[in-house]
Amino acid sequence: MRLARSLVRIVLLVALFAYGVLSLLIRRPRTRAARAEWLHHFSILLLRSLGITARQRGTYPTSGAVISNHMGYLDIITFAALHRCVFVAKSEIGTWPVIGWMTTMSGTVYVERGRGGSAQRAQADLAAVAQENVPIVFFPEGTSSDGNNVLPFRSGLLANCLAAGQTITAASVHYRLTRDNPGVVLGTQVAYWDDTPLPLHIFRLLGFRGIEIEVTFSDSPIAFSAAALADRHIAAQEARDAVLALHHNRSALEEELITEN
Repeated sequence: MRLARSLVRIVLLVALFAYGVLSLLIRRPRTRAARAEWLHHFSILLLRSLGITARQRGTYPTSGAVISNHMGYLDIITFAALHRCVFVAKSEIGTWPVIGWMTTMSGTVYVERGRGGSAQRAQADLAAVAQENVPIVFFPEGTSSDGNNVLPFRSGLLANCLAAGQTITAASVHYRLTRDNPGVVLGTQVAYWDDTPLPLHIFRLLGFRGIEIEVTFSDSPIAFSAAALADRHIAAQEARDAVLALHHNRSALEEELITEN
């Protein structure tokens, strides 16, 4: 049955992306706000069609930056489905066939690590997004994990956001399975964090049932210390602490639910 679900859903997924490309070619959204709106509706369609449930705890900020732990590509679809937003991604993604074009057309801000002037360009792009009153979502770990912990944060984008005077709100992503999937290990097979080829991971994922992704937002933006405002590495640690607090609270709640059941 799992193989059959994967086969049916891969056909559906291809059809959905074909629809997405066609809709972008027709609409050609020009502002980042319009592009974020397109991505919002497309992401809702993706999750519903693939049987994935997105849930939210707390209030999704309508402006400023949102930072979170990162467990794979499902995080991006989930954040976009919950609210229109713009993402920050490494510049290489923009060169990928089809996906790179769709990513660009959805308003993504690209950063080039190690390239001269990239920080200034990223800061200018972040400021432009802020003027359109669209929240910016990025994952300061710089890579994805299995969700058991939160990796150290990179400081560059955080520093750019703080320099631009943007508020930064912490969030935490949590995955769970609400239906039985024999042999499936949640953190290692639903999250995309290891060296499994991406097409293979997607194919396997499409065979799972009852995937639920919950995003928890902090009650208010992070209140950085004076030391953090002067030193981006301290700011990165304080930002990670804020995400860790949400992560640990959600993990503790999940353990309580398991115990009660």
